[in-house]
Amino acid sequence: MNYKEKLNHINAFVFDVDGVMTDGSIILINNEMIRSMNTKDGFVLQFAIKKGYKIAVITGGRDQSVVSRLNYLGITDIYLDSKHKWDDLEDFLYKYNLKPQEILYMGDDLPDYDVMTRVGVGAAPKDACSEILSIADYISPLKGGKGCVRDVIEQVMRTKGDWDYLNTGDTTTST
Repeated sequence: MNYKEKLNHINAFVFDVDGVMTDGSIILINNEMIRSMNTKDGFVLQFAIKKGYKIAVITGGRDQSVVSRLNYLGITDIYLDSKHKWDDLEDFLYKYNLKPQEILYMGDDLPDYDVMTRVGVGAAPKDACSEILSIADYISPLKGGKGCVRDVIEQVMRTKGDWDYLNTGDTTTST
């Protein structure tokens, strides 16, 4: 089954942060880490939540500014300081009674490897490490932090007939 066929079974998205939702760069200002996130990714994350998709973030990081940004977008399932991403994903699966084949997971580096081999669709930004690119069901033409999150969410929503924002009259989504 090719990845386009698998998209019909996706009901939830799980993302890594650094290298996926960001370009992996960190700026230090007074010992505070600053990251840049794409507003187009932010918009589509909110839109997917409004359409009933479950979204989680599993990251090895533990920066509260990331939590604040994700909460602002409506994401509440945030697993920080993850040592074993599969364990955190299992918690998310249990919480929403999901099956692994219903998950699209996007990661970019070695800590994402195990999870990507066990979900319905493993996706990667085009600048992911070679090991992740070699197992990805889908490689976005976009780099981490540059719209790859929107790319995969939009593909799923279009495949499932949920990409109808212009017909909803909804103008409340902010990025």
